[in-house]
Amino acid sequence: MDEAQRPWLAIVTCEHGGNHIPLEYRDRFRDAGEALRSHRGYDAGALTMARDFADALQAPLFASTTSRLLIDLNRSLGHPGLYSEYSRTLAPAERRRLVESHYLPHRQRIEEAVAGMVANGGRVVHLASHSFTPELNGKVRNADIGLLYDPGREEERRFCRGWGAALGAALPGSRTRFNYPYAGKSDGLATFLRRRFAGEVYIGVEVEINQGHVMQGGRHWRILRERVVQALLAAMPAGASRRDKFPGQPTERFI
Repeated sequence: MDEAQRPWLAIVTCEHGGNHIPLEYRDRFRDAGEALRSHRGYDAGALTMARDFADALQAPLFASTTSRLLIDLNRSLGHPGLYSEYSRTLAPAERRRLVESHYLPHRQRIEEAVAGMVANGGRVVHLASHSFTPELNGKVRNADIGLLYDPGREEERRFCRGWGAALGAALPGSRTRFNYPYAGKSDGLATFLRRRFAGEVYIGVEVEINQGHVMQGGRHWRILRERVVQALLAAMPAGASRRDKFPGQPTERFI
């Protein structure tokens, strides 16, 4: 099939959707309450935003509500940030068990879902939903929304620039920045998937929402989410298809 004739399909992931610690590890986190409630423990609002994306696109959602302080699903194996100070001192066998029970199931299900969509004749838009703290190490983050992508992949660049323009129209006065507050090519799930799937069939975007909007809550947070989704739908590539064109993918899977 000609690449240009392949329909675009969506998949949504949320690697830092909660701050749950499984019972067998709670002793290690006895004094970690403040860290777990902070941006270090999870991405506030990211799971809510991910569900909005999945609902609007009728896309499968793969999410984790286990705290990144136990094991960070958005880091590669061997990355120094894979474990936190609370978990990196686990015995090697315990760390391997964490990888096998929490890390690999999430990553492999997503990789298999993308591979299945591509094998069935589709191209994939992967939205990884995240959020960021308004201030880090005394420095204020100067953005409301960040779209992280690989600037060397033309389809990602075009998609994010279109989404950014649509966000400007949907949220006048808001600040959308590209590859901010992190670089789109830095270590993460989308970067891993780019090594497996060519740019012609895979677009990977990390969506970062300023947690100040999440904390404001109420009508403000609801309207912002609605406008972000509105802009996303306006920016989706021509010919984008709903999930029902490729049945069999789970609606929502959690680790």
